[in-house]
Amino acid sequence: MGHPLFARIYTRMRPRLDEYGVREHRQRLLAGLAGEVVEIGAGDGGNFAHYPPAVTQVLAVEPEPYLRSQAEHSATSAPVPVQVVDGIADRLPLADSSVDAVVASLVLCSVPDQATALAEAHRVLRPDGVLRFYEHVAGTPGRTQRLLDATIYPALSGGCHLHRDTTAAITAAGFTITELDRFDFPASGFNPAAPHILGRAVRTAGA
Repeated sequence: MGHPLFARIYTRMRPRLDEYGVREHRQRLLAGLAGEVVEIGAGDGGNFAHYPPAVTQVLAVEPEPYLRSQAEHSATSAPVPVQVVDGIADRLPLADSSVDAVVASLVLCSVPDQATALAEAHRVLRPDGVLRFYEHVAGTPGRTQRLLDATIYPALSGGCHLHRDTTAAITAAGFTITELDRFDFPASGFNPAAPHILGRAVRTAGA
């Protein structure tokens, strides 16, 4: 499972995007985390530097070989222990109810099936665990997003889709969203990937 050209472009772009404002989104995403964490689709490890010291272990799952190699390098300077492994969001290499948090950062746009990936997140979380998410999502009216999804955008962006209702998918997977911030990034200019969400969700009681 690889998008080698996009992986190399992303690795070059990611530090510039962090400087433009993504770094602050990453910090908000991870603030207050503790215990054992699994990060799905860890990319080149852009989040690693921002994990707080109360995190005891991060299992970073990344299927793309080039990004995984970059993540392994990033892990060597992370402030918390990080293990980078080959894997996909649809089949996490973890036992049921085994982690305190799942981090999904700019990845639910590109998984083949959101329902399956979120079901896996639900499976591996402990009953009091939390899902942290930072994603770009469907906007309104969404005509341009749907057109791009049906034509060139997934091929150009490593399998990414623009018009996904990720909040609805999180709720349908058995989570209750407890915090949700909706914003455009970048905040000005035309960008079909501008609508974003950032928040937290917990396993719905009885789910």
